[in-house]
Amino acid sequence: MSPVTEEGLSVTHPTHRTDPPHLRLIHYNDVYHVEEGSAEPVGGVARFQSVINHYRSDPCYSGQPDLLTFFSGDAYNPSLQSTVTKGKHMVPFLNKVGTDVACVGNHDLDFGVAQFRHLRDQCRFPWLLANVLDPALGEDVPIADCGKTMMLTASNGVKVGVVGLGEREWLGTINALPPDLIYKSASKTAMELVPRLREQGAELIVAVTHQREPNDYKLAENLPPGLVDIIMGGHDHFYAHTVVNGVHVLRSGTDFKQLSYIEAWKKEDGPGWDFSIIRRDIVRLIPEDPATMTMVGRLTSSLQAKLEKPIGFTTRALDGRFSTVRQRESNLGNFACDLMRFYYGADCAMMAGGTIRGDQIYPPGILRLKDILNCFPFEDPVVLIRLDGKALIDALENGVSQLPAMEGRFPQVSNIAFSYNPSAPSGSRINWAKVDGAPIDYNRKYTLATRGYMARGKDGFSSLLIESEGGQVEEIVDEESGILISTLLRQYFLSLRVLGKWRRWSPSMTRHWTTVHENLHSKGWLKGPSAPGSPVTEKTPHHKRPSLPPRSKQYYYGRFPELDTEEKDGGLDREQESMDSDSDTDPDILTSPHPITNYVTLPARSATEEERRLRLARKVTRTWMRRAGLQPSAINDTDEIGEFTPSWTPGIAPRLEGRIVIEST
Repeated sequence: MSPVTEEGLSVTHPTHRTDPPHLRLIHYNDVYHVEEGSAEPVGGVARFQSVINHYRSDPCYSGQPDLLTFFSGDAYNPSLQSTVTKGKHMVPFLNKVGTDVACVGNHDLDFGVAQFRHLRDQCRFPWLLANVLDPALGEDVPIADCGKTMMLTASNGVKVGVVGLGEREWLGTINALPPDLIYKSASKTAMELVPRLREQGAELIVAVTHQREPNDYKLAENLPPGLVDIIMGGHDHFYAHTVVNGVHVLRSGTDFKQLSYIEAWKKEDGPGWDFSIIRRDIVRLIPEDPATMTMVGRLTSSLQAKLEKPIGFTTRALDGRFSTVRQRESNLGNFACDLMRFYYGADCAMMAGGTIRGDQIYPPGILRLKDILNCFPFEDPVVLIRLDGKALIDALENGVSQLPAMEGRFPQVSNIAFSYNPSAPSGSRINWAKVDGAPIDYNRKYTLATRGYMARGKDGFSSLLIESEGGQVEEIVDEESGILISTLLRQYFLSLRVLGKWRRWSPSMTRHWTTVHENLHSKGWLKGPSAPGSPVTEKTPHHKRPSLPPRSKQYYYGRFPELDTEEKDGGLDREQESMDSDSDTDPDILTSPHPITNYVTLPARSATEEERRLRLARKVTRTWMRRAGLQPSAINDTDEIGEFTPSWTPGIAPRLEGRIVIEST
């Protein structure tokens, strides 16, 4: 037997049936990373596709009905790739799997409803969500004009009715949703819609859901017997199966690391179905599908060019050095924490200094997408928790407990001010601490925006441990519903843009980010774009204004061979750098039939080599200074380039504010 046949296979729910099945189904949910992981099951979409191909075309299934494939939501975010593509890179993989129907997940809406609709239109299958309605689209119309139900017909003529359902809880965690949405009970919606599917001839009813396991259990318990045959759920990131009120409730893991293969037979002694459910773990011994490996390679190659693109501008140097963020206040830490706080409307925010990984000063000027991803590479989202003042103090104590060692737990904060004594015994180093200018009240409840990593008690932050992990802290927005810091920063810069703005930036995104900006920049942390022709002082370096994206059908950074553009584009200056326009007219980055060559290949390699040399130079300099007994000097916290900002975007100007005070008592 081949590895595809036997590796990672286990029986979840057996049946006594040996005759050929009447239906064959695949279920998967919550997929984010197309590349393999390091621990078994390693996953990876190329191995996942190999297993799909086996069930679809292996000779042992000859004469049996073709596969029907169900996806329970969450593909477009979060991942480092989605930070760049806004989810577009996942569409070809979902199509190649052969998905027949999907339920909308919360992260599929992270970039706004308009972007979701744009991505949905590129899918070869429908997206369902029957019980979340948008009155702006009409009476009884689901959000994003999604479908409510779907009728699938197997190759042998058996009809399968599908209804898509979501839970109320995750709607409250998404900031960029249309106003006045109407949520309807999942069970009541199913009782309303499923009989219509039965009337149309559906023999098997599948509820494809995106909600927590307890809510799937509740759905099964509230349904009349026999109304729904199986619930295929998502939102949880684990594999599980049980039977509740005669309904099979299934969730099939996460991240291309698991799937379920299901064979179904009509019962011989009455209505209903017998199911054989097989769990497949995507382990390393499963061979990778060559065509899918090629797609992953194209994705990686295409992203490199986009990583070089400017996304914003800073008028002040941003201090991300380990020697700063792991020992004292950093203006970059202030900026990131303030953004986290205002994004969620929290009382305060706290981020372990080790979250900032750039270990460098980002000089005034253009910020590129690769700067954001290199500085904030972690893929645990920002969460929102509610805790008492004592837990907040304990978290601060933990953050300063290991000094003078430069541990990553040192806290960068927002709307928190505290003083610590590095010479005091560990565990009693905080002299005083305030939230919003008032001493922290041990008995008061505060909302805190923080990393999911910290809310799981990592790095000693046991006082932040959430209830689902065995702690006492209430989760308001959990990791599943949170947003990556890198995504948060990119959305922030996109919302500032004057030129080249994201085309599908929806009104709901504008409303939310307008509120964020009103709070975040109330202290003058933003410098407006300079008027054309503004004088540039001697200390103001001239930054060439990037050009607008070309309006022709030619592409200059993508996947096409070089062209003679001077005649076709009126002499477009090749040396000008395009701002990241997020143009929706870009060719498909995975499926373009053209040769994968472009003129940015050599500059990209040169930039990579230059970065390697700079990192090496910084490392040598730090080593020399340490051996010479020299201390790195603090950056000059003034407008190093005066009031200059480019005319195409505002510039950020975060500063030190005395949030963290080092003093002996």
